Amino acid sequence: MRPLIHRSPMPGLGLSMGITLTMLTIVVLLPIGALLVKGATFGPGNVWEVVNRERVWAALFLSFRLSLLAALFNLVFGVLLAWVLVRYPFPGRRLLDAAVDLPFALPTAVAGIALTALYAPNGLFGGLAKEVGLKIAYTQWGIFLALVFVGLPFVTRTVQPVIEEIDREVEEASATLGATRFTTLRRIILPMLAPAALTGFALSLARAVGEYGSVIFIAGNIPLVTEIAPLLIVIQLEEFNYDAAAAIGIAMLTLSFAMLLAINLIQIWSRRRIGHV
Repeated sequence: MRPLIHRSPMPGLGLSMGITLTMLTIVVLLPIGALLVKGATFGPGNVWEVVNRERVWAALFLSFRLSLLAALFNLVFGVLLAWVLVRYPFPGRRLLDAAVDLPFALPTAVAGIALTALYAPNGLFGGLAKEVGLKIAYTQWGIFLALVFVGLPFVTRTVQPVIEEIDREVEEASATLGATRFTTLRRIILPMLAPAALTGFALSLARAVGEYGSVIFIAGNIPLVTEIAPLLIVIQLEEFNYDAAAAIGIAMLTLSFAMLLAINLIQIWSRRRIGHV
């Protein structure tokens, strides 16, 4: 006989919803609302005047372009890393698995200093790159490297549990039916990983767009060349120009929302496609 009352470790719907909405309002909605109110007070025309400058557009384009490229890089190699960690036993696997979480625990400023020390022209890897005519630190390559470093764990840790749930029998059944490894990967494995991979991609992108601490040390911060949008906001705040800082923040918020909306729409399409398979 089935019980009439199903107990749950969580409180009732009303209390749970109230706590959730309260925390969402305090942590997310109030800061965003304050930013929008500041922009509305400043005036849409003044906001556009601040944003519509060559230095601001260059910083926004640099931040979002390199963040997107870094997130795409992390999407590919983060999934590969998760697959290797789950499916292939090898010496040092647990150590490598633990090292994936290092960007989470390491302060971003420390990460930036460490990357700069390694990839500066007089650093270990930077010196090797200099010998072949490459410069990494204080260029856009350095920014890209820092964004890859801070964003890779988001993809790997999001995809890893999904890979653990995929039975090897699925691959064996596909091979028994005559499918090649590439066909199995394309028609079975990747569609199963797509929703989680896109979630990790969105998280990596969001982290990269707003990254500041690990980038400013290795970027060089040259206007129109290696100056990121978060740095422009900090500069305006240090000059007590809060209206201009809010205007640039609104521009970043708008672009971020548009990119994340597109990713969520792709996720919905991916899930529906898997459901129809």
